[in-house]
Amino acid sequence: MLLWRSRVSTVKSPFSLGTFVKHLPASNPSPNPSPSTFKFSPSGKPQSIFTTPALPKSHFQALTQKQQQQVHLYIHSLLEWNQKMNLTAVRGQNEVMERHVEDSLAILEPIKTSYLSRCGTSCENLNLIDVGSGAGLPGIILAIACPGWKVTLLESMNKRCVFLEHAVGVTGLSNVQVIRERAENLGHNPGFREAFDVAVARAVAEMRVLAEYCLPLVRVGGLFVAAKGHNPQNIW
Repeated sequence: MLLWRSRVSTVKSPFSLGTFVKHLPASNPSPNPSPSTFKFSPSGKPQSIFTTPALPKSHFQALTQKQQQQVHLYIHSLLEWNQKMNLTAVRGQNEVMERHVEDSLAILEPIKTSYLSRCGTSCENLNLIDVGSGAGLPGIILAIACPGWKVTLLESMNKRCVFLEHAVGVTGLSNVQVIRERAENLGHNPGFREAFDVAVARAVAEMRVLAEYCLPLVRVGGLFVAAKGHNPQNIW
C-alpha cells in the first residue's frame, strides 16, 4: 500500500492530509522503490512529508454565485439545527465559513492532484464517500463545489442523517445520497464494497483504524484521504 502526504494550508487552519492509494500487489515487486514510492521507518511512520503549493486565500470566493448561495443555505440550516442538536461547536456564521467551509474546500485541489497523479486520467465524475460525515463536512461542501461528483454521506447516527437529508434538500443537491450505517459494516456490503473512487474522512481516530474502515469501500486504484490536525507524525 502506497502512502504519501501533502500539507494543506488555509489562512488560519493548517492541517495535513494522509492519502492512501489502494492497489494490487505486483507479481514481481522491485527491490528498489521508484522515486514516487516512499520508505517507512520500523515504526510504520512515513519518512517523507511534501508541501503543496499555497492555495487561494478564500476558496469560497472561487465558487460560482449559485454555489455560494448553496453554501449560505447550508450554513443557515447548520446553525438553525445546531440550536436543537449537537452538530458542531461552532456557533457563528463567520466561524462556520472559516473553520468548516474553507477547510473543506481546501482539500479539494489536493484530492484532485493526488487522484490524477495516481489513480486516473480524469476527476470530473468521481464517486466519493464521506465517512463519518457528521454535519456533512466535508461531503456537502465538496458536492456543492463539484456538481459532477456523486457524493455519499455515511453517518451512523439517525438524528444527524435527518439533518443531512434536510441540508441536501435545502441546497438542492441532486448528486448526494445519505446512508445511515457504520463504516465497518458498509464495507462488508457487496453493493458498497470497493464501490468508490475516493473515500474521505476527518481523522478523529488513528490512521490504522481509519484505514481499516475506509479502504474496503475504495475500489482498487482508488484513493483514501484523511484530514488531520497540525502534527501529521502523530496520527499513527
